[in-house]
Amino acid sequence: MNDDPRGATAPPPPGPRNGPAVSRPEFDALFERVRAWGRWTPADRGAWNRVTADHVLRATALVRSGTVVPMARPWDTAPAPDNAKPALHYMSDLGDTETPEPSTYKDFVGADYHGKGVSHLDALSHIAYRGRLYEGGAARESTGAGGARFGSVSALGPLVTKGVLLDLPAVLGVPWLEPGQAVHGMDVVTAERALATRIDEGDAVLLRTGRFRRRRERGAWDLDAASAGLHVDALPLLAERGVALLGGDGDSDVRPSPVEGLRSPVHTLAIAAMGVPLLDNLDLEALSAACAEAGRYEFLLVAAPLNVPGGTGSPVNPVAVL
Repeated sequence: MNDDPRGATAPPPPGPRNGPAVSRPEFDALFERVRAWGRWTPADRGAWNRVTADHVLRATALVRSGTVVPMARPWDTAPAPDNAKPALHYMSDLGDTETPEPSTYKDFVGADYHGKGVSHLDALSHIAYRGRLYEGGAARESTGAGGARFGSVSALGPLVTKGVLLDLPAVLGVPWLEPGQAVHGMDVVTAERALATRIDEGDAVLLRTGRFRRRRERGAWDLDAASAGLHVDALPLLAERGVALLGGDGDSDVRPSPVEGLRSPVHTLAIAAMGVPLLDNLDLEALSAACAEAGRYEFLLVAAPLNVPGGTGSPVNPVAVL
């Protein structure tokens, strides 16, 4: 394999635990099982409505050392197998356009951030299943050239709650999960026990697969072809626990998808059925080290997406405080 992350590489073969396969009728039954429509007001904040002032106060009690860990990737302007649409960064003022002092230096940044290159949040307008967004509205009637009129990222605001890191490589004693390896519901329970934590209502759950350690050591690969992530059989447990936010160092979905004819089934269940926004492409390596040093995998999490009216998501830099 080419170890240069800027060069094209063949994707690694899927890992050994991608199954079991799920038929579309089985998936549709699962969708109905976890569906949480009509539960909250305002509806387009979805599961973030679970987080109350009491949740925030309990989360702040987890701050003991004051260690602050950012989780966003660097703004990546280089094309790579996992960055098909590189971010933009250029200078718009080099101090040579104004006569009076002081001179100024300005820059522009931009990104088509839904993908594998930018750390970002998916709002509830990002995913529709069978033409319906979360709460059942027709996606084509709610979203147009001017953006989303329901489920916009601007409806969410900041989230402050307890974060739980499911550090699967630490639990399994491996540097990373191989691309294509699925994390099942039973693996989530095993991780809770091994890490002495528990997912509770209103929590933000972050799954570390070790993607970025593998990327640094082995080079970039096409995550659409193969990536470690959650199997759909883990979603009923997360729905039962009442999570408010789900994220990870991939995009939460195991790939190849275990569901026939459905590209992103975890996205579909979390966003369109459960009303749970997603955090994609977080670099969790520093958080893994900080949690191991602290001997605990719970922390205060702050996620503040950009206030973009009509936006289907936002680049974001979530922060963990231990």
